[in-house]
Amino acid sequence: MRRFFPLAAVLWIFLSAVASIWAQAPSTTYKVESHTEEWVDAARDDRVVPIKAYMPVDATEPRPVILFSHGLGGSREGYAYLGEYWASHGYICIHLQHIGSDESVWRDVSRQERLQALRDATKDVSNSMNRPLDVFFVLDKLEQLNADDTSLWHNKLDLNRIGMAGHSYGAFTTMAVAGQAYVGRDGKSRSVADERIKAVIVMSAQAPKRPEHYDAIYSRIKIPMYFMTGTHDTSMITPETKAADRRVAFDHMPTSAEGGPDSYLVTFTNGDHMVFSGRTRRAWNRSPGGDDALFQKHIKESGLAFWNAYLMDSEQDRHWLRDGDFKQELGEAGVFEVKP
Repeated sequence: MRRFFPLAAVLWIFLSAVASIWAQAPSTTYKVESHTEEWVDAARDDRVVPIKAYMPVDATEPRPVILFSHGLGGSREGYAYLGEYWASHGYICIHLQHIGSDESVWRDVSRQERLQALRDATKDVSNSMNRPLDVFFVLDKLEQLNADDTSLWHNKLDLNRIGMAGHSYGAFTTMAVAGQAYVGRDGKSRSVADERIKAVIVMSAQAPKRPEHYDAIYSRIKIPMYFMTGTHDTSMITPETKAADRRVAFDHMPTSAEGGPDSYLVTFTNGDHMVFSGRTRRAWNRSPGGDDALFQKHIKESGLAFWNAYLMDSEQDRHWLRDGDFKQELGEAGVFEVKP
């Protein structure tokens, strides 16, 4: 027996399929160019903040901005696969380098001493203070350059649509500017949130040391959050941090009923701490890490959908994330959760 479907139902199925495709295949892609600059913060004893910018070529209107903060021992050259991909879809991606917790920590140190040098850098309180300050300085600098008609950056930036992402120590940096609070000895919580940041992606977040403060620590965050981790997400720098600790921030974010923002978590099955870096794994290396190429595909594509949803107000992309399409595409490569 043949079944006949009403035209409206057929049209609805077609449009739903097209919407899912649109969410992952924007109509415009760009050629990408990159360039590096060294910016100097006179207010902090001429501290240098190196940046690398990935920019869509021939964009005809101001583009949204994504800042990226590297992990301990990294540089502005890292995570290029993300800068290039997101820029090819219309975002200006600016990768910061944080002097004092960058590659300079280990580059001129013997191989035997590198691990300790990296650990020592995390104990230097000035590094934890300077990282968010680097972000605030870069945001101020972008406002200045965007308004300067003699600047390369003039009128290229949509400064009402700024996102930020970071990995490991860069996740700490990102959480700080997103509004994660810090509880002092007096019991009061303090935040250095910058309202210019509208949404963030956090890779390998750290868990604060005192669980009794978790709810207070995350209660001030009001912007959309996308957390990423893996089942083997541990680090030699902080071996006391277990993979399960990387989800603490997501678990303690307030729900929508409590006034919290949209929050997401992806946990890659067998994904380790360095999968987010863009590292390529040699065929003979059988250490935990799973399928890096597949994970990185999901990282950049679901990240793009998140930026589109919350920086470009794309309801199609928000639907793709929240209502099961990405979860279905992810399959056995990981677990995707949405905060209610």
